[in-house]
Amino acid sequence: MTTKPITEQKVLIIGAGPSGTAVLRAFKSAQDKGAEIPQIRCFEKQGDIGGQWLYNWRTGADENGQAVHSAMYRYLWSNGPKECLEFADYTFTEHFGKPIPSFPPREVLFDYIKGRIVKSGIESWVDTHTVVHSCTYDKEREMFTVTYRHLKNEGTIAKHEQHVEEFDYVFCCTGHFHMPNMPFYPGFEKFEGRILHAHNFKDAVEFKDSRILIVGASYSAEDISSQCYKYGCKDITLTYRTAPMSFTWPEEYSTRPQIQSVTGKVVTFVDGSTKEIDAIILCTGYKHHYPYFSDELHIQSTNRLWVDGLSWQNIFSSVTPRLMYIGAQDQWLTFNMFDAQAWYARDVVLGSITIPGKEEQDKQFNEWREKELKNKTDSDAIRYQTEYVAQLVEATDYPSFDYEKVISEFLEWEHAKQENIMTFRDKSHTSVMDGTKAPAHHTTWLAALDDSCECYLATLEEKPEEKSEETLEEKPEEKSEETVEEKPEETVEEKPEETLEETLEELSNFINSRETDGGVK
Repeated sequence: MTTKPITEQKVLIIGAGPSGTAVLRAFKSAQDKGAEIPQIRCFEKQGDIGGQWLYNWRTGADENGQAVHSAMYRYLWSNGPKECLEFADYTFTEHFGKPIPSFPPREVLFDYIKGRIVKSGIESWVDTHTVVHSCTYDKEREMFTVTYRHLKNEGTIAKHEQHVEEFDYVFCCTGHFHMPNMPFYPGFEKFEGRILHAHNFKDAVEFKDSRILIVGASYSAEDISSQCYKYGCKDITLTYRTAPMSFTWPEEYSTRPQIQSVTGKVVTFVDGSTKEIDAIILCTGYKHHYPYFSDELHIQSTNRLWVDGLSWQNIFSSVTPRLMYIGAQDQWLTFNMFDAQAWYARDVVLGSITIPGKEEQDKQFNEWREKELKNKTDSDAIRYQTEYVAQLVEATDYPSFDYEKVISEFLEWEHAKQENIMTFRDKSHTSVMDGTKAPAHHTTWLAALDDSCECYLATLEEKPEEKSEETLEEKPEEKSEETVEEKPEETVEEKPEETLEETLEELSNFINSRETDGGVK
């Protein structure tokens, strides 16, 4: 093991999304409390922090010729309550100066993520437009050799300055939602419409008046189909591999089993039925992909709650504990889980937590894997991951919070989706961190076509009139009238708090019939 003083050791964080910024914040928190910390570098290939939450209108290659990382689309709103992902050390109320509704659009969440880093004064720790090309590990010297490039564009000329540097520790924080899992069905190569993966879905308006087929039965399928319905898609077909989603959909929806083949624009399903389709959207999940690592360092795992290839606390590489993966799991708790992992891994680097021997590591891995395999419902999975986060938090100085309340908010959200998949975002939840009850949004989700920070954060009286009127023209008039009549504002809080306890037992029995794709939560 190295005998260098901690201040002479070097830490590289690859990626400055929610996982990478969690690690930055963890080390800054320790420094603020008087601890000596290593030299910190963070490389981010995009032009700003934010990771998946940094919207890029491009598909394929970005402005520097690199693969577009973010799967964010234009009108995305959080599909889970913000109260379940809130930072314990930086609340939404602190950031925005007032309570805000429970399901923010992407622009609002990006502002929140960046706000914590700006307040901490650690933006300078991040080198943007910097991409890691290779990372190798020398077991004898216990050092990583990293080759990276600063990406620069001068007119039509791309200038990539290459550098090589050594680091004592590496945090892998690039996520696992950027390499699409692309199934193939006979006839895809000759389909006379458009085929795209959810990663390349950017704007639901493109599919106005179209007939679309959604392949998949998890969060991306839920959300992208709902977005397309909201913006005027006339016919939506959902298809599944093992079991259909259990929601009650609008009449524009239909459900079919798996695709068998495609001829022209006609899709044939395994039950023999057929349907003419204009576009096929593959909501079929992602693969773990870390192209800068050798096979030895690259984890080989499906998207799951307890990841293969990681040992102690499902954070540290089985090759060397000097390599740490943050946020590699399938996710219910997101931002606060990344924080919990980051704080724990930081304390290992700083020497205040010691990783046990291999026998104890293997025992822990097998115990958590066994518990993972017993999960049968969403409720089981939520409780499993909450327990995991709780034991990480309690081992560090990260602010503790009410874990049972997190579970209750998740279950209330699940119940609201079962009641109406198109209106669950109109509900209000209560902050686990500061007890603040979220206000109702001034516009129901189906009618809210302006999702800018300005409009979302405004009160009903402050709501920008001009922008709202302009965007309403994009929506088919008959759907706008329907949703206004069917969803009056006073129904936003139609489920009083006191009924929550009555639903918990029922919710715990919901069968998890979805094929997990790790959609944004």
